[in-house]
Amino acid sequence: MIEKQFLSDQRIISYLNTDYGINVVTLTFSPLGADMNASVYKAKTHDQSSYFVKIKRGHHHDISIAIVGLLHDTGIQQIIPPIKTIHGQPTKSIEDFTLIVYPFIEGQDGFSRNLTDDQWIKLGVALKQVHEIDVPTSIQNQIRQEAYSPKWREAVRSLYLHIETEPIGDEIALKLLKFMKENMLVIHRLVDRAEQLGQKLRDQSPKFVLCHSDIHGGNVLIDKNDTIYIVDWDEPIMAPKERDLMFIGGGVANVWNKPQEEMLFYKGYGKTEVNTSILAYYRHERIVEDIALYGRELLLTTAGGEYRPVMYKQFIDMFEPRGVVDIAFKTDESLVI
Repeated sequence: MIEKQFLSDQRIISYLNTDYGINVVTLTFSPLGADMNASVYKAKTHDQSSYFVKIKRGHHHDISIAIVGLLHDTGIQQIIPPIKTIHGQPTKSIEDFTLIVYPFIEGQDGFSRNLTDDQWIKLGVALKQVHEIDVPTSIQNQIRQEAYSPKWREAVRSLYLHIETEPIGDEIALKLLKFMKENMLVIHRLVDRAEQLGQKLRDQSPKFVLCHSDIHGGNVLIDKNDTIYIVDWDEPIMAPKERDLMFIGGGVANVWNKPQEEMLFYKGYGKTEVNTSILAYYRHERIVEDIALYGRELLLTTAGGEYRPVMYKQFIDMFEPRGVVDIAFKTDESLVI
C-alpha cells in the first residue's frame, strides 16, 4: 500500500486536459500496490469515460512502455497499451516524474477473485507467448539483466542488529520486531539459502527470456467479460523463465497455491522443463526482498500512516501455512528427494 504523493490533483487534471485531450471531472487516488515510487488514480470525464493514471518517479520508464508496445504489436491480447498524448507520445514527463495513462478496465485482480479453469489456461498461453518473443537487440540492451544480486540479502542482514537491539518505534514496529525475533531462524534460512542458490545459478548461466518479473495475482486483471490482462510491466527483465513461473503455485498473498491451478496453467503454457533449483532461488529471493522492503518501511520509518497495519499483516501472512515461505522451503526440499 502507498500513500498519495507527488503532484497535486489539479496539476494532474491540467496535464490530462492539455496533453491528452482528456477533460477530467473527477480524479480519485487509489492506494494500490506496494511501489513507493508510484501513485495511481482513476480519472472520469463528463461522458463517464474512465482512465487509469499512474505517476512514476523518474524518467527511466520508456523501456517498460516499449515492451508493452512490442507485446501488443505481436498480438498478445492480454496486454493493455498506454494512451498516447496528443503529440503521439506514450508518456508525459513532468519535472522529476512520468505520467502514464491507460484505459480504465473495470474488474478485479487475481488476489480478490479466483481464476476459472479457462482463465488459467489462457494465462499459460499468454505467458508462453511472452517468453518466446524475439526481443530486438536494441530493446534487450536497455532491459535489466538478471545478475542474482545480493542487494536484498544484504539489506535484510543490515536489519539483524536492529532487530536484536532494544525495541523502539510505534506499535506496529514493536509487533514486527517481536515477530521477526520469533522467526529469526526462518529468516536466516531464507537469506542464506538464497545466497547459495544464487551462486550456483551464476556458475550455470541458464538461458534468459523476456520476463514480466512480478506476475502474481495482483497483476492479473479480470474484466466484467471475464477477459484477463497482464498489467504493471514496470520492471521487465531478461532472466530464466522461472523468474515468472515461480509465481504459479508460489502462494503470493496466500493465493495461487493449489496443484490444480498449476496443472491448468501448464496446460496452456505447454510442455516445458522447469528447473527446480532456479524456481527455489526465486521463491526464496522474492521473500527476502519483501522482508527487506517491509522491514525498512515499518522499522526504520513511521511513514505509511493508516496502511502500516495492512503492511504488517502482509508481512506475517508470508509465514502462514501454504504461504510463500512454506512453499519456498518445500520447493527447495524437493531438490534432494
